[in-house]
Amino acid sequence: MVTTTTVGWIGLGAMGGPMAQCVAQAGFPVSAYDVSVERARSLAGGGLSAAGSVQEAVTGAKVVVLMVATPDQVESVLFRSDGAAAQLQAGAIVVVMATVGPGPIEGWARRLGDIGVGLVDAPVSGGVARAAKGDLLVMVSGSAEALAVTQPIIDAMASTAPVVGPRPGDGQKVKVVNQLLCGVHIAAAGEALALADSMGLDVESTWQVLKSGAASSFMFGDRGERMVTGAFDDVRSALDIFVKDMGIVTAAAKSVEQPTPLASAAEQLYLTGRRKGLGRKDDSIVFEVLRHP
Repeated sequence: MVTTTTVGWIGLGAMGGPMAQCVAQAGFPVSAYDVSVERARSLAGGGLSAAGSVQEAVTGAKVVVLMVATPDQVESVLFRSDGAAAQLQAGAIVVVMATVGPGPIEGWARRLGDIGVGLVDAPVSGGVARAAKGDLLVMVSGSAEALAVTQPIIDAMASTAPVVGPRPGDGQKVKVVNQLLCGVHIAAAGEALALADSMGLDVESTWQVLKSGAASSFMFGDRGERMVTGAFDDVRSALDIFVKDMGIVTAAAKSVEQPTPLASAAEQLYLTGRRKGLGRKDDSIVFEVLRHP
């Protein structure tokens, strides 16, 4: 159903691009900006227009979606001198879909609230292929008023979008738990297949046998396939993302004095990969990090 709700969109990366297209295809006019102007132009069409700046993207928008990578990028997009916050009218709503941790979200919600702007916390999980199909999991939190406006937009990107709490930050907390599991599962898959290799087994055959058994997981099936085929340059999720995300996980755990020994070990593995210069490779490269420590 066509709607008059206008959407400003910031961030058109591997996931942000197809997510924005799903929103436009659902009938929402989307004005989108990315630091790569050519990337924005290449995605234009079908209700999505390319903006030349953050300010242009958000001017007149009722809802602004941020799908950037880091807390620093969100801070810059919102609050630098030419940022989005100065352009937003009272009653607008910012939807933060990046994984940034609960602390930053809570701070931005207070600052935006001071100018009459709402914030919906809506981190995503699912990967590039599911983003293109509008099949993501989105962990949503915020006020009932803000959710009433933004839920149809979120639903255009998601097959599952549960409201996990009434406060911005609740969604990030659930995503922290999600990323702990994802990060540990990828590390465990790499460790298991590296062990198979060191014992002289055929790694692909071992993966084929185990992926349908009780020891399997989504990450063992998905990342394991990339590990055995060596598809580390087909970057669907960069190792650098898990350096960031596992740092968020361990910081959140420390803030509540919760031991997370497995997450901490996985974090060290991702840091080792970055130090080896592999941060821009697919995160399945942890297999090679463990094979050649």
